[in-house]
Amino acid sequence: MSPTTAIASNRAYYADSIDAFIERPSDQILGALLRGGSFAVESTQRDAWIAQIRILQVALQKFRRRGKLYFEYSVPRLGKRIDVLCVIGPVIFVFEFKVGESQFPSSAIDQVLDYAVDLKNFHETSHDKAIAPVLIATDAREAVASIATTSHNDGVLLPVLTGVSQLPETIDQVIAFCPGEDIDLLSWEQGRYHPTPTIVEAAMALYGGHSVAEISRTDAGAVNLTKTTAAISTVIQQSRELSKKSICFVTGVPGAGKTLVGLDIATKHINKEDDLYSVFLSGNGPLVAILREALARDKVAREKLAGRKLKKGEAMGEVKLFIQNVHNFRDECLVDIDRPPLEHVALFDEAQRAWDLEQTASFMLRKKQRANFSQSEPEFLISCLDRHDDWAVIVCLVGGGQEINTGEAGISEWIESLMRKFPKWHVCISSRLQDAEYGAGSVIKALAGRPNVQFNDDLHLSVSMRSFRAESVSALVKNVLDRDIEQSKGLLRQVSSRYPITLTRSVARAKEWLKEQARGSERYGIIVSSQAQRLKPHAIDVRSPMDPIHWFLDGKDDVRSSFFLEDVATEFHVQGLELDWACVVWDADFRYDGGRWQHMSFVGDAWQRIRKPERQAFLKNAYRVLLTRARQGMVIVVPEGEKNDHTRQPTFYDKTFSYLQEIGFPTI
Repeated sequence: MSPTTAIASNRAYYADSIDAFIERPSDQILGALLRGGSFAVESTQRDAWIAQIRILQVALQKFRRRGKLYFEYSVPRLGKRIDVLCVIGPVIFVFEFKVGESQFPSSAIDQVLDYAVDLKNFHETSHDKAIAPVLIATDAREAVASIATTSHNDGVLLPVLTGVSQLPETIDQVIAFCPGEDIDLLSWEQGRYHPTPTIVEAAMALYGGHSVAEISRTDAGAVNLTKTTAAISTVIQQSRELSKKSICFVTGVPGAGKTLVGLDIATKHINKEDDLYSVFLSGNGPLVAILREALARDKVAREKLAGRKLKKGEAMGEVKLFIQNVHNFRDECLVDIDRPPLEHVALFDEAQRAWDLEQTASFMLRKKQRANFSQSEPEFLISCLDRHDDWAVIVCLVGGGQEINTGEAGISEWIESLMRKFPKWHVCISSRLQDAEYGAGSVIKALAGRPNVQFNDDLHLSVSMRSFRAESVSALVKNVLDRDIEQSKGLLRQVSSRYPITLTRSVARAKEWLKEQARGSERYGIIVSSQAQRLKPHAIDVRSPMDPIHWFLDGKDDVRSSFFLEDVATEFHVQGLELDWACVVWDADFRYDGGRWQHMSFVGDAWQRIRKPERQAFLKNAYRVLLTRARQGMVIVVPEGEKNDHTRQPTFYDKTFSYLQEIGFPTI
């Protein structure tokens, strides 16, 4: 019997029925595995496969009529492969081998659980199946873990740890623990994989050669990201062919995948010798630093897997070419004011955060000794691409209601710059850019009489991809912040069954909740407003320095990581990024009182009211960012305050807590 050609089989290096696998000579199986890989296989990997084949041909003897196995089963979201996926009776087994090991390291336990959870969450025909992660240390003498489900009670078992001799008995025990009808293999194999990666996972997958279609959802409830990337690609191609200059405005709700769209275009065109060469630009310093570090680490790891050595500095040099801080790009263009940049395509992430004229001129005078600078950042950046004699494309990725800092011009300045100085540029606009949260409605009307303006529905991403559990989280947060209690109640009822949001007065209890919810290496952490300066009694100091790279990328054994729940991140650290589980600690800077929000800033030893509408909007948007960071669920902490502390009076917090309770958030 030859391996089948079903979808699941195509994602594995080798797939076969258990019966045929047992009968097949091991060297024939090894040959299929060697042909399936796209890289040179080192002797250690070859020896590991030989050991796995030998072990499973013995251990699966009594199950030969009940299932199928898949070697090196691809998990694109994680950029890895499961050693062996095995469907036996009513259970999907995830086998991870540690050949030559006698112990069960915690990192390996997390790894095998990650694989199981990924299948549960993102493989449609595995949603309702029992999934057993099994870690096999080949030199272990005894199995050291009992069989039980995780606290989520969704069919994923806690990792089962076993040696080789106990493996048949372990499989028997798992099947007995998970009674049910045998899985229909044909139906299961046809199930589609709809991953929802974090932006870091997505960047690594794209940089590693995956397409956006492989790592994004394609279900009917979500706008297909490939439509938006296709629309942008069409603009780029036409601009190149017709030697014209074009600008695209792409909109989307928080977490809809705007950054992913930009990275997809940029990673397709990273050859400096090609005139389609693109650069991904962001003014978000933490995001740029984290993506660069993640891609460099991943590049080194992939080269090592392929048997090649690459220094991290070399990998970082490559990454820096196509992911740049927008301010560095701007500064490079200042060096030679007539020469065009190397890139013909520039993708600006969070374009609404580009600086206005006042902020740009102030920076140029203070840092560059350039007096009387007369261009806003959007105008100057357009002028840089306008230097090309033939063609150029700018893609502005626009978030709504996310301006969080002084001097951010909003998207209207981009359009006003086009109207003032660049009449020949073609303009492609998302149909939703006129919506109130983008703040560009009035200036868009001015484009009505301008030629070469097109509105395109495909340039809007309407559904949040950040939370694969509940797409209505962004709408819920918007209504909570807009004080629409009835709408919030209805949205919370939609969200709560799949996306837990809990409320508490205790930071300690919130930390316990995070640890109870997270499985495997799912990332969790504490996030707060940058104005939350009276949380120090809870060991939360927003002014304490933290390194976003360590916080977002390092593991559970690093005290600088988010997992330790010691360092906290603010809206400036987390914008554009996400956690699986988040704890939002709500200080008295943004407090509910009498049906309205009070906007406060802590100055000296007392809270002072913020009166400027612009700064009030920044504070509200900060909480919008914080409350939309979690992919799977969050806990909100509203402290009780302290009556003997004039800066933390209970009245500063109680009304906010009561407001959230009234909406219906459950309390723990």
